[in-house]
Amino acid sequence: MKLDPILTKAVSLARNKDYDNAIKLLESESSRYYGKFIYYYILGLSYLYSKIYGIALRYFNMAIEQKLRDPNTLLALAALYLNHGDTDKAVDLYLEVQSIDVSNRLARRALKIIRKNPGPEKISAWVDSGRLHKVFPPFPWTGITRRMIVTISLSIVFFIMATLGVGLATGRLSLPEGNVRPLPEGISLELSSEERNSPVQSGSAYRYILTSDQVIDEYNTARRLFTDYRDEAARVRLNLILESNASEPVKNRARVLMSYLQEPGFDTLRERDRFTYNDVMESPFLYRDVHIIWRGMAGNLIVGNDFTSFDFLVGYDTRTIVEGIVQVNYEFAIPINVERPIEILGRIIPVSNDRIIIQGIALNQAGLLERMP
Repeated sequence: MKLDPILTKAVSLARNKDYDNAIKLLESESSRYYGKFIYYYILGLSYLYSKIYGIALRYFNMAIEQKLRDPNTLLALAALYLNHGDTDKAVDLYLEVQSIDVSNRLARRALKIIRKNPGPEKISAWVDSGRLHKVFPPFPWTGITRRMIVTISLSIVFFIMATLGVGLATGRLSLPEGNVRPLPEGISLELSSEERNSPVQSGSAYRYILTSDQVIDEYNTARRLFTDYRDEAARVRLNLILESNASEPVKNRARVLMSYLQEPGFDTLRERDRFTYNDVMESPFLYRDVHIIWRGMAGNLIVGNDFTSFDFLVGYDTRTIVEGIVQVNYEFAIPINVERPIEILGRIIPVSNDRIIIQGIALNQAGLLERMP
């Protein structure tokens, strides 16, 4: 996982068991990372490993609001329930993790521990023995990735070419799209022979009717997009399968693949996968849970203690044309200047064939204003 320098430093401190300084660094940057999942997760972990469980719980709850089915966050919450002797809730969370990642080692280890220590008294004795950290989820890995190596290598190539006066216009240098994403360990994302032989089912209660070849092609395209780190484009293909007459085994395979798609940020959602308002409104159900970045203005703003809601005038940041008006909801309070443009990152929730709402994830106003003339 690629982290910015501040989060990387915090993780480095925490990995060296300097949790106090990691927490101080992160807490001092709370406004910078407002509404960011990875920030809440790392800060929650720092408190968890520090055994300050009450504050850890608060940040993990904030993290789960941003990313509902993140396995590591669920593992952290389960560990906190174990600490309180509530094995029933802990088991429910571990089973949910396994439904997302059937080979998850921490979930399997924790369930084995619970089976060996049945009842509140025995699990409390196990916790008191100082072994609870054995079921804590890990900090994100911040080592050098293949993508970083490619980037560094290309920078060196460009420098050499610039020094030698060689231009890209000659067409003699082709740029790679990026490294290939490793598939989840122990999980096959390929269609089985049975699934390929019977990829469709009969019936008419489907939004889209596909042929057998189309179902297979759409799934294989989604899998390729996933390995290319194009999660939002993959999500559209998978939604087509789930809304179609594809067979239930193929749909289940699509759901497994979809569970591994990650939530993007302002800086990670690729330009070619930033779907427009017009794209989405052509067929809203194809864009269910797809993340968008749109610019516009906020109207009818309502801010409560733990929520923000407004009508978003899509495209009106230029004050010329309104592409559409969409209700946007955030599960936290945000100060917004309704007189100035904003940029939103959110998840699409289709309501009907001609109406959507946006579940907000993050909002950028100051950054957008900096780019305005």
